[in-house]
Amino acid sequence: MTKKSSAQNIKNIWMLTREYNSIAGAGGVKDVSRQLAEALARLKKSVTVILPCYGFMDPKKLGFSRESLSFEVEMNYTAEDRRELVTLWKQKLQGVTIYLVDADRYREKRSIYTYTAEDKASNPDQIPGSSHFDYFAMNILLQKAALDLMIILDQKPDIIHCQDGHAAILPAMLREGTGYRHYFTGTGAIVTIHNAGHGHHQEVGDLPFAHAICGLPYNLIHNNLLNGSFNPFLAASTFALLNTVSENYARELRETDDDVMTGWLGHRLMTRGIRLEGITNGFNSADFDTTKTKKLGLPAPYNPAMRELAGKKVCRQKLIQMLAKQKTKGIKRYGNLDDNRAQPLFTLIGRLMAQKGLDILIAALDALLQADKEFQVLILGSGTPDLEQRLIRLARKKENKGRMCLLTGYDSLLANHIYAAGDFFLIPSRYEPCGLTDYIAQLAGNLPVVHHVGGLIKVEDGVTGFAFKDYSSGALMTAMTRAMRTFRNTPEKIIDMQEAAAKRINEKYSWDNIVHRYLELYAKALDMTVQMKQMPLSHRQASQKRPEPDM
Repeated sequence: MTKKSSAQNIKNIWMLTREYNSIAGAGGVKDVSRQLAEALARLKKSVTVILPCYGFMDPKKLGFSRESLSFEVEMNYTAEDRRELVTLWKQKLQGVTIYLVDADRYREKRSIYTYTAEDKASNPDQIPGSSHFDYFAMNILLQKAALDLMIILDQKPDIIHCQDGHAAILPAMLREGTGYRHYFTGTGAIVTIHNAGHGHHQEVGDLPFAHAICGLPYNLIHNNLLNGSFNPFLAASTFALLNTVSENYARELRETDDDVMTGWLGHRLMTRGIRLEGITNGFNSADFDTTKTKKLGLPAPYNPAMRELAGKKVCRQKLIQMLAKQKTKGIKRYGNLDDNRAQPLFTLIGRLMAQKGLDILIAALDALLQADKEFQVLILGSGTPDLEQRLIRLARKKENKGRMCLLTGYDSLLANHIYAAGDFFLIPSRYEPCGLTDYIAQLAGNLPVVHHVGGLIKVEDGVTGFAFKDYSSGALMTAMTRAMRTFRNTPEKIIDMQEAAAKRINEKYSWDNIVHRYLELYAKALDMTVQMKQMPLSHRQASQKRPEPDM
């Protein structure tokens, strides 16, 4: 390894993301982006994050100041030369410099990735939950604006870190884009794949449009197709290091038939000789410290790591009272919960969709609620209409009165209350690249019940939670039954597990530990840049050619 590319000499890092916690968030990308950026800043690195300024955001209220800087970005359409004007907002937060890209394309968006009910009210063609029609242009504008801004500011980062498919074309632009490739000769790039599943690639099927708006060579577009569409992850693979958010998920993509759920992206990368690195996400336990009641809005403090759990019982009691008396804006309630504190409470917070295992969960709950009358279920989230309706019917069943409550929508304070109140946290995902809710649940003394897949294998069965291997409602029921049996017959074992789970996160999964693995990856990316500079153009072009027909 050269001196230039050693981890210690990496000083200047830029990060592109569509989400950033406390500013704009929809999923786990927001947490990783912010927590990794702040961990790097704590190591005295210069860290700059850039993301869009969406229409639902108020930059001034978020603490941003408008920059005097503005410029036009080339955004050509097929047979139409175009430019789009962008302005910038800026602030420094926890040592991280953050830019918001302000443009008409972003300002008209009421959510990060999808249309809302409000959008449909003004345009019937904009179906709630469906992706923005111009998602690809949104991504390209962010990536080009970021590169243009670096040039204007005379910034030549050591590393550009691209979060997910939304920013994955940037490494190709960096090396092949006119106006960029000479300026950024010493800059390395990595792309983190947060979710390789169908619908998460940010691919585009209109190849002439992709060529026009990206400004990339035709051969690069056509040599990076997956199932007929231009795929950003494949495009990045020649020019950047790729990693995903857990070691086991990286293995599953390369070595198992579960890769069918990605359209065989993982196997395609493997046939190209691309090594997909795996780094399990960290978590800052201070972000969910149950002893800090004011920060989380909890009614009583408690500490699972110290076996101090009296406050957890108070949290459950107050939540039941709150559900009975209060209405939370944007939340609809179906069913209710009686105050039965002696019964185990299963909880779930998240997207109500097939990937998250809601199909097997609904079947398991339907059977278990009939077979065992001594437990309760509380679910918070929103998702596909058919799954929501099935849960609503289950919550409204006469025989489930007082035992099951479904809350559709999302509220962060309410989520904190549910994490704190629950005994067991359900994560039956069909696949899960990493999983972050299991961290929060464990810090809350809410033991996860997980499908042992992807990043969820970090939950150790019988030690820090309960796990099942077969993806079926029967296997989930068995795991839930084991959890209830332990709760009823050996309550001291539950306390042991709560303590072990909370301690493990603090000791093994803090971002201050995980960040060093990213610095090692950054060093490898810089080595790759040095090697690429020494490679003739003909060799680089040859490496872009796929060795097999498009899948």
